[in-house]
Amino acid sequence: MLQDEPFEPEVISSDVAYRGAVWNVRDDRVRYGDGEIRRQYVAHTGAVAVVALDEHERVLLIQQYRHPIRHRDWELPAGLLDVPGEEPLHAVQRELGEEADIVAEHWEHLVSAWTTPGGNDEMIHIYLATGLSDSDRHEREDEEADIRVEWVPLAEVADAVLAGRLHNGILAIGVLAAERRLREQRSHEEP
Repeated sequence: MLQDEPFEPEVISSDVAYRGAVWNVRDDRVRYGDGEIRRQYVAHTGAVAVVALDEHERVLLIQQYRHPIRHRDWELPAGLLDVPGEEPLHAVQRELGEEADIVAEHWEHLVSAWTTPGGNDEMIHIYLATGLSDSDRHEREDEEADIRVEWVPLAEVADAVLAGRLHNGILAIGVLAAERRLREQRSHEEP
């Protein structure tokens, strides 16, 4: 069976090279093979994202400014696992409410993925949410203050990802996983 393999080389030293407001950058020296390697990476809290799908198989997308890429990209509602001890499911439920003023009746884990394993240790947990309804309006600040919200057919979003018009990796993983999950559910329902 194809799967990632844990590997724990000896860490000779591990220091905080930079302490940031949200994340720190670590500087590690690791014994590897006959020598050692040095790597710097962002020590990340982890994150969650949600494919919120309505009864017409439209997915909720948000667009907001992301400074590192200098774009207002289309994304799934998402957020950090920045509350100590909070379970990913509770975090993603909170994020859907905070970013889109939506609650969901049904939640299903779709996939978990490392976002950029060569540069950070972020693991994101992506969920499928259905049975959607409106919730209380949340106040938004910074990049979230001018979030644009759109409901787009799931197949159209998947096509845009594969055509190279949408580049957000978390969006791509979540939408393609949701599309596959729905296809599998339909195949089990057919006589």
